[in-house]
Amino acid sequence: MLALVATGAVACTKGHGLKSGLAYAVGGPGDDGFNDLALAGLDRADRDLHAVSSVKALTAGTDETEDDRYRRLTLLCGAGYDPVIAVGFTYAGSDPASGPLARAARQCPHTHFAIVDDDTVREPNVADLVFADEQGAYLMGVVAANRTRTGIVGLLGACPAGVIKAFVAGYTAGADAVDPRIAVRVSYVSQDASRCDFTDPGPARAVAAALYAAGADIVFQVAGGAGLGVFQAADAAGRSAIGVDADQYRAVGPPLNHVIVTSMIKRVDVAVYDFIRDVSAGDFVNGTHRYDLADSGVTYATTDGQVADLVPTLDAYREKIVAGRIVVPSGP
Repeated sequence: MLALVATGAVACTKGHGLKSGLAYAVGGPGDDGFNDLALAGLDRADRDLHAVSSVKALTAGTDETEDDRYRRLTLLCGAGYDPVIAVGFTYAGSDPASGPLARAARQCPHTHFAIVDDDTVREPNVADLVFADEQGAYLMGVVAANRTRTGIVGLLGACPAGVIKAFVAGYTAGADAVDPRIAVRVSYVSQDASRCDFTDPGPARAVAAALYAAGADIVFQVAGGAGLGVFQAADAAGRSAIGVDADQYRAVGPPLNHVIVTSMIKRVDVAVYDFIRDVSAGDFVNGTHRYDLADSGVTYATTDGQVADLVPTLDAYREKIVAGRIVVPSGP
């Protein structure tokens, strides 16, 4: 396994494979989500393909600027790390044509870059690794609609960014498919789409507590590491929650995980592994690489058996989506 040192600098160097750079999202490793999954993809590439010799990982800070993100990427590529993986849509910037990643890609034209969760950066040396969030969220809406006893379900997002709005659209459509009378309440930790807080569980806990107090008995958290606050609020209210990105029942562990009925899983590890494999083999392709229900790039967790009775229903909806008989909306 590639073991990063505490400073987030260099992992073991073994004299073979690629020197890979990893630009973490805010929070860095230990988030039980995107950051950990990206590193897991690199670990797998090293284990299965012997494709990675070393990793240098740098973590984003809170309240940083786009220039800070640009400097992080150019620090990696300028030091000879290739490929470089940017974890999270914030590396695209407010204007993807001149944002941190686009600038870095032009500064280091011979470096292979990937960005996780964004498909707006159009550079010849950038691969966009994206997921059909709306499809996975649709299945979470089906779960919520089947589990609610109050007729009110919730979704808590970090902020109203485009990626999170795809979750909202899919979740709402899934709940409506089961019972259009069910009310879907959506709240955000921050109302500013450019200032998503994926790290602090405190504000998320307060917003989730308000959702539960207003009648929601199950809340889908789409706030990354900050979503721990949703689970805390669910525990305090005696209600339920749905996790995101990874199997959070496993990741969070007892005693809090009993509130998590399932999680929508995004296989960031698979996307990163595929990217490393292609670069290592000389098969890099720029542009959008989309993972969805058809290839299990998005899926759902069944740990603890809390949705065991719903598996046939969820799989039936999945098959209809894959076949195109259900077209899931990705926005308002």
